[in-house]
Amino acid sequence: MNTGVNAEAAAALRADPLFSRALELADAATTRLAPQGLKWMWGEALYTYALHLLDEALGEDRYLAYIRAWLDHHIDKGYRVDQSDTMAPGLTAFAAWQRTGEQRYRDVVDRVVDYLLHAERVLDYMPNHLGSSPEGRLYPKSVWVDSVMMYGVFAGWYGRAAGNADIYDFARRQPALFARYLQDPQDKLFYHCYWTKAGHTYPKNKVYWGRGNGWVIAGLPLTIDHFERGSQEREQAIAILRETSAALLPYQRDDGYFETVFNKPGKTYPESSATALIAGGWMHGIAGGYLDDAYLAPALRAYRAVLDSLELRDGLLSMPNISAPTIAVQLVPYLGYKFTPRGSDWTYGLAAMFFAALNYRKLALAGKLP
Repeated sequence: MNTGVNAEAAAALRADPLFSRALELADAATTRLAPQGLKWMWGEALYTYALHLLDEALGEDRYLAYIRAWLDHHIDKGYRVDQSDTMAPGLTAFAAWQRTGEQRYRDVVDRVVDYLLHAERVLDYMPNHLGSSPEGRLYPKSVWVDSVMMYGVFAGWYGRAAGNADIYDFARRQPALFARYLQDPQDKLFYHCYWTKAGHTYPKNKVYWGRGNGWVIAGLPLTIDHFERGSQEREQAIAILRETSAALLPYQRDDGYFETVFNKPGKTYPESSATALIAGGWMHGIAGGYLDDAYLAPALRAYRAVLDSLELRDGLLSMPNISAPTIAVQLVPYLGYKFTPRGSDWTYGLAAMFFAALNYRKLALAGKLP
């Protein structure tokens, strides 16, 4: 795999501890987490997709066998595509198909595309987040901010790369719809979900979940990259990224972290996946020209905060302070966020760290770092 990156600059970057430490974490994670033991879910999808992006950046097949082992395991035993969270593996499958040409990976992509085209729309052009899954019967029909990342990024990438007008049309509508229904009109921060039958956001009382807003900051640049320059949907998505970024900035702690609920400072806890997503999204935004350089120092402070928190566990580098999978619980949602436990090496937290490292790399290679 050849990325065309200047070999001397790339070699120097490998020696930069702000990149090499994240790469060490990726090597540790692929040693610690057996691919056959990973679920077919959104966190694992983002983790393996981020490993693919590391390969792409490095110009290597460093993680390809690992990625294929995960996909092959689930293809052989059977997998489902029935909600945003189980269609997210389409990101990794599309990458694997492009790299190998193997039909079995294309078959996964085709199932994901079919799901996106035919899933029931519950709010304008938006599918129910939990789709037709068994767990979807236990939760109100709703759209979730998570889907900015879970289906938005795939739809933008695949729609443009494959020339699929229907999927591209789906993708280009999404940022404005997420903002219309999930973004607070005054505070410009995003709520976790919107209950379609009730007709309101949930939570309703200005509780802003950290990782959910992280999905917006990290997911929008990944989608904007695939929108045509000068298009209305591109300009809308950039405007949403800018106003949400400006709204987030005052909530960054002195230590660089963001808390798991932004607007309850000191009442929840600093959370590494949200912090890494915001750091990476801001660096991506600067590299892509979607954000100005005012976000560079806060982004680097957030990135360094998470890197500095990495620790050795069983002789391998480990990422702590990642909140467990989180839903907007149906009674007293704030307490659901507050008491969601933290753990180490959740796959989506690792993915967030790798996204951040990749965007740090972009800035370094472009000579945009201080």
